Amino acid sequence: MKFALLFANAGPFSKPENAVGLALLAEELGFESLWTVEHVVVPTGYQSAYPYSADGKMAGAEHTPIPDPLIWLAYVAGATTSIRLGTGILILPERNPLILAKEVATLDRLSRGRVELGVGVGWLKEEFDALGVPFERRGQRTDEYIDVLRRLWREPETAYQGEFTNFAALKSYPKPTQEGGPKIHIGGHTPVAARRAGRLGDGFFPGRSGDDLVALLDEMHKAAADAGRDPDAIEVTAGMGLDLDAVKRAADLGVHRFVIPPLGFDLETLKDQLGRFSENVIARS
Repeated sequence: MKFALLFANAGPFSKPENAVGLALLAEELGFESLWTVEHVVVPTGYQSAYPYSADGKMAGAEHTPIPDPLIWLAYVAGATTSIRLGTGILILPERNPLILAKEVATLDRLSRGRVELGVGVGWLKEEFDALGVPFERRGQRTDEYIDVLRRLWREPETAYQGEFTNFAALKSYPKPTQEGGPKIHIGGHTPVAARRAGRLGDGFFPGRSGDDLVALLDEMHKAAADAGRDPDAIEVTAGMGLDLDAVKRAADLGVHRFVIPPLGFDLETLKDQLGRFSENVIARS
């Protein structure tokens, strides 16, 4: 089992000393990866329902810092050597895929092949409105952008004619260090996201646990099989608790990477809490 820290760039970890301190500590304690969250903006008084809490609101205040995930990862990449650098998740339909392909390829080159790209369709309509990106058909836009990214990473020259992306033959360099580009992990808590992961994903980041996770994994496996893909080759990233029994339950369900929150808001607390987790769970898994 791989172990990862989620929400790595949020709140107090927007400060440079905390960002590097968290990354170095996680690397030292045996965590495989760090995963960042994303919102370009948080519209004041938003009404869209956040799908991962009972009250429909994100944790923290609307003014809680959420640094750009790729810039944050580039910053900590320069201070670390082995920990992998993930977006969990990046809101793909809000981004220009040609610019994103260059950004991710650059980060992968400079980090010597440590990028994991988690993407999702987004839920915050007011954010899409502010950015001038249609909220409707964002799923189809995401599917197309995934194809564009992979082609730009893999082909010496690319032309594209799609519903949302059109360009004549061009070259996009540098290519990522990882052959074919970083793994693309599909984030989302819905059956539609599970099917997208089965059809297109190198990984699935469902954001659910228990019976909900089981149902989503079943949906993902069926979609993969229907698409002629090996369901077991799709890497599953999920969190189900903080103890060894939770890790064992996750492994039995087919989870490959176990994610936890940082467990503290300052480095001293993190050293204690993450140290305990490393000793009691990571070292015994």
